[in-house]
This record gives sequence, C-alpha cells and structure tokens, in this order.
Amino acid sequence: MTTEANILGLIAGEGRLPFLVAKGAKESGLKVVCVGLVENAEASLADEVDVFYRVAIARPGSWIRKLKKHGVSKTVMVGRVAKSRLFTPRRILRYLPDWRAFRIYYWRLRCKNKQDDTLLCAVADELASGGIVLENSMTYCKEHLATSGAMTKAELRPPAEGDIEFGWQIVKKLGELDIGQAIAVKEKGVIAVEAIEGTAKMIERAGEFCKSGGWTLVKASKPGQDMRFDVPCVGPETIRSLAQNGGKCLVVEAGKTIIIDKPETIKLADQLGITILGR
Repeated sequence: MTTEANILGLIAGEGRLPFLVAKGAKESGLKVVCVGLVENAEASLADEVDVFYRVAIARPGSWIRKLKKHGVSKTVMVGRVAKSRLFTPRRILRYLPDWRAFRIYYWRLRCKNKQDDTLLCAVADELASGGIVLENSMTYCKEHLATSGAMTKAELRPPAEGDIEFGWQIVKKLGELDIGQAIAVKEKGVIAVEAIEGTAKMIERAGEFCKSGGWTLVKASKPGQDMRFDVPCVGPETIRSLAQNGGKCLVVEAGKTIIIDKPETIKLADQLGITILGR
C-alpha cells in the first residue's frame, strides 16, 4: 500500500544529480514522483522514476498539483537551472508565469533582493503553502558527499597549499554575498570568479587567462548553506574541463559538496593527474 510516508516528490533540473537522488530514493523503498523542469531536466530521467511529468519553470502551481495528485508531501529539489535563460527579452511572454509565480516574485520577494538564496527560499515557502515540503536534498545520495583530506593519489603541490588558504577565504565571502560558489587561483592571485555563468564556463575562462596552467579551483558552500537546494556539485565533466584548461587541483567542502558519480570521478582525476582535496 502506497502512503505519504513512502512516496518522494522530485523537482528536477539539469544534470546527473536528479538521477542519483531518484536511484537512492528507490533503493530506500520509496516511490518517486518527478516533475522535470522543461528545458532543464533530461528526458531519460523518466525511465528512472515511477511517475514523470514535464512542467514549466515559471508555473509552480502545476508542480504542486501534479505532486499532490499522487499523494506527495515530502519533496527534494535538485539539478541545475540555466539562469541565463531567465534573462531573455519578453521573458514573461516566454514563460507565462502562473499566479503562484507572481506571488513569489511580487509578494514573497517584495522589498527583498532577487539573489539565489532569497528566491529559492521564497519558492520553498510557496510550495509549503500548497502542502509540498522541501527536504534536505542530500538525504538520498549521501555516499556521494566529499570527505575530508585527499581523495586522489596525486600529491598536493606546495604552491597549491598557499593558494588553498588564500582562495578559501575569498570563496566563502563570495558565498556570503551570494555571488557564486567557486574561484580559480594561482600564486595567490584571483584568475576567475564564478557568477551567473556557472562553474563550467568559469573554468574555461580561467584556462584562457592562465595559459601556463597549474591553477587551483576552490568550490565551497555558502555560509549557513540551506541544504534543501543549490548544494555545490562537481563531477567527471569538472575534472575533464580542469585537465583541458590547465587546472591541477580541486578543493571542495567536505560534507557539503556532492561529487557526482564519486568513484568514477576520483578514478578519472587520478588518470588525469588532478588532485581532489576535501576541506
């Protein structure tokens, strides 16, 4: 018999993380009902869940209706949303927001900034008003969390140690200001800072600016990170891009960063000579 206690809702964006959450939830004996955001969630995710719907990103009312139809209350929201797509001409006409989207933007966010954390908290509050409660997004994929210390065989080069200390303080300040979660540094100099473009594009920029290579990528959660959403993630694509763009060391926050397909990512880093360090 299916009850609220053994059903999990999944609000899915881009990338592998929704797949990992779906797999972990099903292994825990849960039925997974997924609403995949159009232009973000991968179509193949439908094969990994019990029920799958495609929903418009600006129509949270439809998310709620579809999840509640299957008795969902507890829900996880994971996966990237391409923010650049939201800053398009005539975006209201393109996304046709429903009344809940207007409530989020013009009521819950009135007199507030539109930064990621504020917006996501407003979305969570609106979902809760409809009976959909967001849970810790890491609950069903804890085995993929970064651990403390070196996770790869490659040794940490002495110059990188100073860059880590230097970069860590800056990336935490960036998180506090809700600017981004990552920074590229070399010889205690800032090469690139993550903003709306995301970590992948930032790595490419770092490679363009530092042709000699040997730089360090530091990625961390925001101070007081809300584990319901926007948790830092790295994976095989991150490692390949680092190798292609001259990065030699990846530093992530232990216990608060997801390493997508962790065993494969660490193995790939060893093959490409990239050090992964959990701090």
